[in-house]
Amino acid sequence: MHLYQVFTSVIGLFCALTQAYPNILQRTEDLKTEYDYVIVGGGTSGLTVADRLTENGRYSVLVLERGIFRNSTFVTTVNRGFFGILDPANFFNFSSVPQPLLNGRTVSVIGGQMLGGSSGVNGFQVLRGQKEDYDRWGQYFGPKSDWSWNGLLPYFNKAWNFHPPSRDLQQHFNIKYDTKFWGSTSKIHASFPTFSWPILKTQMEAIGDIPGVKFPSDSGSGETGAYWHPSSVDPSVVLRSFARTGHWDGIESSRSNYHTLTGQKVLKVLFQGKKATGVSFVAADATSQAGARTVKAKKEVIIAAGTLHTPQILQASGIGPKDLLRQANINVVVDLPGVGANFQDQPFNIGAFFNLTTWNIHPDADDLWLNNETFIAEAQAEFDANRTGPNTIASGNSGAWLPLNVVSPTKFRDIAARYEAQNPASYLPAGTDKTVIAGYQAQKKAKAKALKSSGSAIYNFFFTGRAQRNGAIVFLHPTSRGTVLINPSDPYFSAPIVDYRALTNPIDLEILIEFTHFTRKVFTETRFKHYNPVELEPGADVKTPAQITAWLKGMLIPSCFHPIGTAAMLPRNLGGVVNEKLLVYGVIGLSVVDASIMPDLPGSYTQQTTYAVAEKAADIIKARA
Repeated sequence: MHLYQVFTSVIGLFCALTQAYPNILQRTEDLKTEYDYVIVGGGTSGLTVADRLTENGRYSVLVLERGIFRNSTFVTTVNRGFFGILDPANFFNFSSVPQPLLNGRTVSVIGGQMLGGSSGVNGFQVLRGQKEDYDRWGQYFGPKSDWSWNGLLPYFNKAWNFHPPSRDLQQHFNIKYDTKFWGSTSKIHASFPTFSWPILKTQMEAIGDIPGVKFPSDSGSGETGAYWHPSSVDPSVVLRSFARTGHWDGIESSRSNYHTLTGQKVLKVLFQGKKATGVSFVAADATSQAGARTVKAKKEVIIAAGTLHTPQILQASGIGPKDLLRQANINVVVDLPGVGANFQDQPFNIGAFFNLTTWNIHPDADDLWLNNETFIAEAQAEFDANRTGPNTIASGNSGAWLPLNVVSPTKFRDIAARYEAQNPASYLPAGTDKTVIAGYQAQKKAKAKALKSSGSAIYNFFFTGRAQRNGAIVFLHPTSRGTVLINPSDPYFSAPIVDYRALTNPIDLEILIEFTHFTRKVFTETRFKHYNPVELEPGADVKTPAQITAWLKGMLIPSCFHPIGTAAMLPRNLGGVVNEKLLVYGVIGLSVVDASIMPDLPGSYTQQTTYAVAEKAADIIKARA
C-alpha cells in the first residue's frame, strides 16, 4: 500500500461526533458537578474500567481524556501495523534526557494520545507473559496474593474475543492454539491474518533447531518457546480492534451514566485532608492554570493516564518524593518515594542482522516493504475485493520468547549469580530512597531466580517475514531502572522528565552480548545456513565484548514503547505506590489502574497484560463500591 493511499482525513468530524456520540461533552459547562467515579485517561485501561463500572447503571462515570476521538485510516489500517505512528496527531512525542551510555543520545518518548490511547497506535501485538511473571507480582505481597497467573487468567480470557486461524493456515504452518486460554465474549478481538509469508514456516523451523526451544500449545499458555500469536484485529471488518472500538463505541452513547470529555489535561487530584475529592483540569492546549475547572468524585478518582503521565499527575498532586515536591513548590500530601521510580521498558534493535542471500521463495514481506509495485497492487486489489491476503497482516504473528539458559547455556548461571550478588543501590540513581532500594533488592532476588529458569523468557526474536535484514530482537527483562519525574520549574505543563538510564546496570550489557552471539548462532547453525546468511550488523569482524558493546551503544533503542512500573504495585516498604487493591498509599479514594502499576515487566509485550489488569481492576473497584 502506498502512503498516499492512507493520507485521508475525517470530514465533518465535529458534527458526526455530536450526532453519533451525544455523551461526548462538547463544552466543559455540560459537566455535572459530581460523578461517582472520575477516570483520568481514556486509553486502554481507562476505557476498559469505565465500560465495566457503567454497565450495571448504578454508577456515574466521567472520563477525562487529553486526546480526541480519532478514526482515520492511520488508526484503523491493519496492513504492516505501523500507520498509527505516521500521524503525529495520534500521539505525544517528547525527548528523554540524554543517555550517557548510549553515546549521549536522547530517545523519542512516544505514546498514544487519543480516545483509546496506545491501543489505537500500537503494532497490534497480542502477547502474554509467562506464568512466572505474574506469580512474581503476587509473591512480593506473600503466598496468598491473587495477583498471580491463576488470578489473572480469568481476566485474560475476559479481555479478549479469540478467533482461531483458518484451517489452511493451521495445517500449512502448524499453528497451535488452545481455546481454554481465551474468551469469546469481549468486543476486543484477537485474530489471525488470512495469509502468511512462506518464510515464516522456515523461520519457525530454524529456531526449533536450537537445543531447548519448545513449542507451547498456545501463545497464551504462559510458557516460553516459539509460537504463533494473534493480532488485535476485528476479523469481521479487518480493522484495528482497540479500547475505543471495544469499550466505548456504541456503549458510552447508550448510557446516561457515562460521560466523556476529550481534549482536556488533568493538572492534579484535589484533596480534603487525605481524601481525594476530585480533579482540576484545563484544555489540552492551555499553558497556564487560568480558567481551570474542577469536577468532584463521590467514590474515587481513578488514574489511568499511563506509565509516563500517571506519575506526573500524582507528583503534581502532592504524592511523591517529598524533596522533589518541595523543589517544585507543591504541598506534600504523602511522601511516597516510589512515584516515578522503578521505570522500565524493553530495549530493541539489538542482537544481529542478516540477509538470507539465496532465499528465493516469494512473496515475502520485502515484496510489500520494499515496493514491489506489481505485488503491492495485487495485494491491495485482493484486500479491496475480499478483505483477505497479505494486507491482513499487521506487524507480524510469530516469534520466539526464550529463557537465558537457551540463549546462553554455558554462562546463564554465572550471569544470574553476579546479578544476585550486586549491592541493590549500586546502579540506582544517587539518593534513591531506602524503600525503593529495598524494592529493587526484592526484584533482584526474584529476577536472578528467573534468569536461571526455563519458564521465564528474556530474549525475543520477532519474526518479520523478511529475508533481508532479518533479526528483530527485543530484550524482555532489562535490569536497569529509570525514572519519570515532574519538571520542578513547570510541573503542570512541561512534559515529565524521562530518564531510561539505559545500560546503567552492567548485567544488561552482559546479557546483550550473549544475545548477539546467540542470534549469530541462529543464522549459522540452523537450517538458515543453507540460504547463505550474510551478517549486516554488527559485522563479522565485530567479535570481542568491547567491540560488540561499542556497536550496542550506538544502535540500542531503550524503548519498545512498553513502559511500566512508575506507580508500582508493591508493599509500601518496598517502594510501592499502590497496594493489591490498587489504592494509592497514604490517601483515601484514589486508585491507579494502568500499566504503571506493573512492578516488573512481563516476558512479552504489554498490550494484552494491560487489558487484563484493567479488567481485574474494575472488579476490585466494584467490590469496594
